[in-house]
Amino acid sequence: MARHLTVREALRQAARCLAPRSGDEAHLEAELLLCHVLGLDRARLYQHLPAPLPAGVARRYDELLRRRLAGEPLAYMLGRREFFGLELEVGPAVLVPRPETELLVELALSWLASHPAARWAMDVGTGCGAIALALAAYAPAGLGIVASDISGEALALARRNALRLGLAGRLHLIQADLLGPVRGPLDLLVANLPYVPTAELAAAPPEVRREPRIALDGGPDGLRVVARLLEQAPARMASGGLLLLEIAPDQAEAASALARRAFPGARPSLHRDLSGAVRALSLET
Repeated sequence: MARHLTVREALRQAARCLAPRSGDEAHLEAELLLCHVLGLDRARLYQHLPAPLPAGVARRYDELLRRRLAGEPLAYMLGRREFFGLELEVGPAVLVPRPETELLVELALSWLASHPAARWAMDVGTGCGAIALALAAYAPAGLGIVASDISGEALALARRNALRLGLAGRLHLIQADLLGPVRGPLDLLVANLPYVPTAELAAAPPEVRREPRIALDGGPDGLRVVARLLEQAPARMASGGLLLLEIAPDQAEAASALARRAFPGARPSLHRDLSGAVRALSLET
């Protein structure tokens, strides 16, 4: 990037640079990265548009742009991601929370609103704590929330997020493979588990390939981990409870079959995200 540009000129140049990778998000990403370098929010950045960009800032900005062009996830570079109105710390130890996963939270909160007697909820594979913390922030105060992850690094990050948001008192964080030592009964079980088929990972975008493989790789059909959870769930779920799973759109039939096998007689329901794609499976136990 040429030196002695104004902030406005630097943003325009950066957006052009990012456009081949980031498309319609290029200008927003350029703004967020420059805000990160300058320590400003976007409102204050706009107030500085006519100002010259100091040479040292320009060099740091150039380095961030190179990293982004090389495929480093924007959320890792910024160290944060918003999810369901909460700003969460994220890093290479965890999957970056996606907007489509907010559907699980919406479904969970809707169910909880009509089931005030629910006592225990669990978020399996919590990562940075996104789902569990959203439940802690917006669910009834009497609901106990357990969050598990197999990764100690992920749990440490989830714990930091809980402390920073003032929600640590609502969460029970445990390091476990899926349900681990939890015996239940659980009224609500929510899980965004690895569901990408192994063979598809090699063709995934560079940003995705930089996320933890353990959080993505769902085995040959993408449902290996989901199937294991469904094997464990019947003994831990309360009668009349709700199980929520995030799935890929093309896994709806196979995931529904696994759910019916685990809970004979139950009728799984499928839910679409804002793009119209099937993204979640729910089942009342």
